[in-house]
Amino acid sequence: MDLNLLGQKAKQSSFVLASLSTAKKNEAINRIADILEASIPEILEANAEDLAEARAGGISEAMLDRLTLNEKRVRDILNDMRKVVLLDDPVGSEFDSRVLPNGLKLLKRRVPLGVIGVIYEARPNVTVDITSLCLKTGNACILRGGRETFNTNKVIVRIIQRGLEAAGLPAGSVQYIDNPDRQYVTELLHLDKYVDMIIPRGGAKLHMLCKKESTIPVIIGGFGVGHIYVDDSADEVRALDVITNSKIQKPSACNSVDTILVNSRIADRFIPSLAGHLATKNVKMVCHGRAYELASGALGDKQSLVLQGSDDDFATEWLSLCLNITIVDSLDEVLEHMRRYEACHSDAILTNNHENAMRFVNEAGSACAYINASTRFSDGGQFGLGAEVAISTQKLHARGPMGLVELTSYKWIAEGDYLVRS
Repeated sequence: MDLNLLGQKAKQSSFVLASLSTAKKNEAINRIADILEASIPEILEANAEDLAEARAGGISEAMLDRLTLNEKRVRDILNDMRKVVLLDDPVGSEFDSRVLPNGLKLLKRRVPLGVIGVIYEARPNVTVDITSLCLKTGNACILRGGRETFNTNKVIVRIIQRGLEAAGLPAGSVQYIDNPDRQYVTELLHLDKYVDMIIPRGGAKLHMLCKKESTIPVIIGGFGVGHIYVDDSADEVRALDVITNSKIQKPSACNSVDTILVNSRIADRFIPSLAGHLATKNVKMVCHGRAYELASGALGDKQSLVLQGSDDDFATEWLSLCLNITIVDSLDEVLEHMRRYEACHSDAILTNNHENAMRFVNEAGSACAYINASTRFSDGGQFGLGAEVAISTQKLHARGPMGLVELTSYKWIAEGDYLVRS
């Protein structure tokens, strides 16, 4: 493949997309959704090829489920695509307007980023999601999906390009690196002449590779050790439901909780209750210090769910029905623990003490900090953004769930009456 050619096509397409009206962009998204819907048999046939190869390769059942498409799943994906049409278009919106004493009128106007490179793993729905979000914001995109969904993604992008042409837009607006060789990931990361931003969607290794290799700005996120601190003022009964939801609602999600920190003043009664509650959901508890005795002593014949933890476990993003439990003496200790283990994604405090709540959200380094709520709410749809391209855990450009606004930048517009600087 010639990635320079892909980059040239994407850059030229981005100039066309940037000038489109909201109505034209919405029309294109709907047209693509209709053509994808008419092509469901073609998509499912390609997906069946990927699944056969994945099974032959001994892939896990959990991963197989993530790769699998059926008619209902495809229609759900397309329904989400059509919902993007209903969202407000951020491009062209103006803000921070003012007039300076010298008469110069200033404002900021939102503009597309240009060309976005997205590198992702496993999930074929990402191909459609990124397409709709980029088109809505006037951005072209170059996609590189995982080897496991190579055939599915290749067919989906080919159909999307048919839809683009049917809508009168350049097919180069959405392109796919249809060669699974890893060298093309590195080449994409160096395509700074044409690509304006890289968004990796996958595990920590993928993010670190992009951060290390890319000559293009990278949005880092999608992983991080999640914490919940149970303060001594917390409602101990209701806290059990929040912790359970944060762990089991979707254990493999990046915003599921990994470590529970319990204040020592309530540990003797709360940890046994928590252990009994989690045991009914078959959650493994990696316990540290005295938390091990308190948890194992409460479980009887389910003691096998309680394991003795080490410090290394605190740095683990479990992505499964497993979490750490430890005891702390103060909020100072909680914040120090979170800094040591680089809390950067979604973390919560359960408390009825307003001062402690405010201190936690002000001092925690989290992209999403919660008071008395499950960490599982870190999601574009749940936050009312309508859609999400990624969850950023870095501090520049965007943090937390990234919706349409985060796929734009802005320019300063200055207007004078033939004004000159003195």
